Amino acid sequence: MTTFVLVPGAGGQAWYWHRLVPELTRRGHEAIAVDLPAEDDSAGLPEYTDVVVRAIGDRRNVVLVAQSMGGFTAPLVCERVPVSLLVLLNAMVPAPGETGGQWWAGTGYDQAHPEEMDVERDFLHDLPPDVRAEAIRQGEPAAVRHTVHHPLATGEVAGRADPVRPGSRRPVLPAGVPAPGGAGAAGPGAGRDPGRAPGRAQSSP
Repeated sequence: MTTFVLVPGAGGQAWYWHRLVPELTRRGHEAIAVDLPAEDDSAGLPEYTDVVVRAIGDRRNVVLVAQSMGGFTAPLVCERVPVSLLVLLNAMVPAPGETGGQWWAGTGYDQAHPEEMDVERDFLHDLPPDVRAEAIRQGEPAAVRHTVHHPLATGEVAGRADPVRPGSRRPVLPAGVPAPGGAGAAGPGAGRDPGRAPGRAQSSP
């Protein structure tokens, strides 16, 4: 049995994983969806990391999965507890010292998308209608503004239809961390919904 620890993006809600948790459980794995303290303006990446580390506890054979802004927290978790695999799902992968706010300009998002961000268009576009409606009821996501000081290189799984995460950063996996399907993989038509698994994985260009 593998333990999957699921770290959400902006907003920090374990609900983001509500479609994936029962699927992993059905396959005989343990799935832990983590709630992050995004509603607490005083909480930053150290506090987010503490929450995930506590959720992992003394478990072994852990696969850490981080979606979107969870990509800022996951490498910090890996420094503190052993994980078997780190999976970044459509993740925001920061450069060393880069904040969540700086990431948008640093990756070229601001130039590629000069229009104002629309939560429904940019984050919820690929959700089934019932899940989309529930996501809207959850409210707009909060954001982490704290600086990341971490040089860890990572690998990722990225949806080709993700309108938020530009393809300008293609990090590589750190030594000793296996990568299923290559250092980067993309599902055809996959967007930002962590519960919608692509039919097959392809190596990204």
